[in-house]
Amino acid sequence: MACCHDDHCSAAKAQPLDSPQWRRALWIALSVNAGFFLAEVAAGAAAGSAALMADALDFFGDATNYAISLGVAGMALAWRARAALVKGWTLIAFALWVLGSTGWHAWAGTLPRAEVMGLVGAAALLANGGVALMLYRFRGGDANMRSVWICSRNDAVGNLAVMLAAAGVFGTGTGWPDLVVAGIMGGLGLQGGWQIVRQARGELRGAEAGLAPAA
Repeated sequence: MACCHDDHCSAAKAQPLDSPQWRRALWIALSVNAGFFLAEVAAGAAAGSAALMADALDFFGDATNYAISLGVAGMALAWRARAALVKGWTLIAFALWVLGSTGWHAWAGTLPRAEVMGLVGAAALLANGGVALMLYRFRGGDANMRSVWICSRNDAVGNLAVMLAAAGVFGTGTGWPDLVVAGIMGGLGLQGGWQIVRQARGELRGAEAGLAPAA
């Protein structure tokens, strides 16, 4: 879940923030994530899976993030940094929700449906993998661009984790693999959200001082 490891994203050349390619990529990513949010909410509720619900919230957070990014593309750095701050705090809030939901499922002893988890996780992996490849060339931009790329990349990793959880639930006959994956995704959300907040704050301070942010 979520956005982290910004040290992996420094090699690419920055792209124009209001280029047609960037905006088209964001619209495609927004459509994919909004659609899979609805699909995974339904599937997670039907399957009783904390990991699928965590992934659904991740899709929702990303769709919201892409919508914000479309709104600030081409604006001044200070506004882009503020948008990245909103995205970072949103990820943190979603991560806390996921961790609370995971605790509730552990207390209730929920046994999710492994076959639903596996099928939906595989479909989500294909979708996120395609979006991550499409956004790859934008990974070296400012906090706003980098957060979009990082989110998409890590979502694909999260989908793989959901599929592994499905295999674990099927093999053990317990819900603990589902809960472990959901807990890990929640932890990644906290870490990634905080990294985005830190970079955005640095860019905002630089913009307010009339200086370029540190590389």
